[in-house]
Amino acid sequence: MKRMLRAALVGVGILLATTSGQAQEKPAELKIAMTTFLTGPASVFGIPAKAAAEILVEDINAAGGVGGVKIKPVFIDEGVGTDRLLSEYRRVVQEEGVKVTLAAISSGNCNALAPVAEDLKVLNVLWDCASEKLLEEHRYKYVVRTLGNGTSEIVATVMHLLRTKPDFKTLAIVNQDYAWGRDSRELFVNTLQAMKPDVKVVVEMYPKFGASDFSSEISRLQALKPDVILSTSWGGDLDTLLRQASQRGLLRSATWVLPLGESSLERLGKILPDGLIIGMRGEGYFLHPEYKDDAKHKAFVAKFRAKTGQHPIYPVYHAAQAFQGVVDAYATAMKANGGKWPTNEQLAETMRSLKFRALTRQVKMREDGQGLADQMLGVTKMTPGQPFPVIDGLTIYPAEIVQNPVGTKSPEWVKTLKPDLLKDPRIKAY
Repeated sequence: MKRMLRAALVGVGILLATTSGQAQEKPAELKIAMTTFLTGPASVFGIPAKAAAEILVEDINAAGGVGGVKIKPVFIDEGVGTDRLLSEYRRVVQEEGVKVTLAAISSGNCNALAPVAEDLKVLNVLWDCASEKLLEEHRYKYVVRTLGNGTSEIVATVMHLLRTKPDFKTLAIVNQDYAWGRDSRELFVNTLQAMKPDVKVVVEMYPKFGASDFSSEISRLQALKPDVILSTSWGGDLDTLLRQASQRGLLRSATWVLPLGESSLERLGKILPDGLIIGMRGEGYFLHPEYKDDAKHKAFVAKFRAKTGQHPIYPVYHAAQAFQGVVDAYATAMKANGGKWPTNEQLAETMRSLKFRALTRQVKMREDGQGLADQMLGVTKMTPGQPFPVIDGLTIYPAEIVQNPVGTKSPEWVKTLKPDLLKDPRIKAY
């Protein structure tokens, strides 16, 4: 009798386990945690993203939420340092019941958080960081990225430089000394050598993250007089570098290439000369040539300006992509699940075949969790009535020609690119 009872209980346990693996009870609210810089020099980047998230959540909830469930956002400051960030990340998942996390901005933080998300079995969306190695060197189940990575961004940047200034001979590099600064340098140099091997790199400098004085770097650049200066820096670091370079006339003596420069334009205003090559890690831009008059996009820009007094910058668009991806993943997973609330595992799996559109062009997810997103670049230009430069000569480089295939390693793949890629008919110039 005891054996029969034990067997019956085991059977019930298996049934419950199977059922719980197929669906979960719909929660009273859906807690989504977002890490972003709220303090420190990178907060000029992170605070606008938080404002965008608040607008997005308000709009999603006003439209009925996610499957009828309202979102409750939880914000975590990346500015506290990696150790405290990891501790807070674990706490909100384990103690506050957060089910989805959007993390992070810093590539260093993304690398630290990804294995924690995997351990906790919570869907983590890499909403802004670009480290290509994160998804190429590891196979995660619960970690995905809803934007293009450093490979697509840097390949498009090299292509735009070669299309804009094809005859340069010397290059200098000033990148932040952490994962992104080093990885982006490797991608840029490998791509450039494949497509224009006669360029000489005259100096590489890596000031620390959060540096406030670039006088030694600027002095060295002035002495070397390179044709092109590359900086993949971003946020407050880039603002400081450009202000100090402007004060010493360096912005006008070389062609500056700033793949992440779009986020600094409004803050720096008229100190920036015409002709700087500017990117935005994707194609999110308030004057997007295809979407500046789109009703959904215009409505969001108006709300963002009313809330912040500023125009949206590209991390704002990344936040929109992350939230839209999560909302669409829930809808798709619930549909496939007969209307039942999905498990974290089902949600993560759904993300890997999703196609969604946030505010501008569509993002296509692929099986390794990497999003395929087109890249857009142009050059700075002052226009009448505008207190800061706009981006002129915008060109969109489709993801299919600038993103490496699944299973390849980016630093090696970019070495296979050929100069005739610059004439690919899928490139769209405005």
